[in-house]
Amino acid sequence: MTDPVDVPFSLSRRAAYVPAADALVLADVHLGRAAASSVDAPLDDGADVCDRLADLLERTEPATVVVAGDLLHSFDRLPRGVERDLAALESVVDDAGASLVVTTGNHDPMLESVFDGVQTAEQRLDDGETVVCHGHERPSSEAERYVIGHDHPALSVDGRKLPCFLYGPGAYDGADVLVLPAFTRLAPGATVNGMSADDFQSPLVRDADAFHPAIRDEPSAETLWFPPLGACRHLL
Repeated sequence: MTDPVDVPFSLSRRAAYVPAADALVLADVHLGRAAASSVDAPLDDGADVCDRLADLLERTEPATVVVAGDLLHSFDRLPRGVERDLAALESVVDDAGASLVVTTGNHDPMLESVFDGVQTAEQRLDDGETVVCHGHERPSSEAERYVIGHDHPALSVDGRKLPCFLYGPGAYDGADVLVLPAFTRLAPGATVNGMSADDFQSPLVRDADAFHPAIRDEPSAETLWFPPLGACRHLL
């Protein structure tokens, strides 16, 4: 299991760091998911998100944090505790000396009512080559690569379901696509092993077989790259 190419980013704890842009990108935070659930959540999602983000910020020291959509988990009302959790997340980013940018996702129609920071449909990073968006719609900006969320990919390996990254070199009109796993640990994830392009919700995934899955092994601080899905389905 080796890198598919010399990728211009590093992966860690459900997020990607883009060194050329000094930016940390994460997706699908879904603040409020626990409160909106009809069953008791196994963890305090707001505190869990902030603790893991603080650890990432200490490791990467980025100038910018970009959320690739679905910062919130709401449509027509805000689940209880969302404003508190959002304020805590903003404080974590501010304390690290970074700026926060949110690209809006399909779960963010109420974001403007609680977040007065920078929000946009798409964000071009400072490297000039990377555009971050949620991925539920086709991007309007041209880029060398897109970093998206939305599909919450996970990989089943030896009976274990693990959050995974998906990387498709040249997958969207010649541009690379990196699909991030959901940052919230409350999202079960969509098992990509048997998924075709029609099973993905993002229009940026046109040929699922061409995407390389990657799993982060945090104890060893190693990113484990697999062959493209089309080549490794029978191995998993």
